[in-house]
Amino acid sequence: MDATDRQILDVLRRDARTSVRELAAQVGIGRATAYERVRRLVESGVIRAFTVDVDPAALGLGLPAYVHVRIKQNSWKTFRAKVWALEEAAHVALVAGDFDAVILVRARDAAHLRELVLERIQALPEVVATQTVLIFEEHAG
Repeated sequence: MDATDRQILDVLRRDARTSVRELAAQVGIGRATAYERVRRLVESGVIRAFTVDVDPAALGLGLPAYVHVRIKQNSWKTFRAKVWALEEAAHVALVAGDFDAVILVRARDAAHLRELVLERIQALPEVVATQTVLIFEEHAG
């Protein structure tokens, strides 16, 4: 991976729908070269997907929070599957520290968040304890 590949990734991070022609112009390389480099980045696994960045607030899910969860030993796989099935779960991670997992959830409002955490997540048999941290402002790279 060189500086040109990094420029290509920067352009595609800003807008994954950028055409190969526009990508080549922005990076200062030929179209065929841009096409080949993108193909190579995809085949090597550097680019895993071309995605859409959806505004959760526009979908009515304007209250984000991190839910830190302590789970029973050897229950990560079943816990992960159950949590990932929740429509409010935007990200699920196994972590080291005081808690075993962190879930980024997006709720409509405080009542929805309360119901999600207290009645659905804490009700999972794998869950030992939770701590919820509200997110006041987000910035993505």
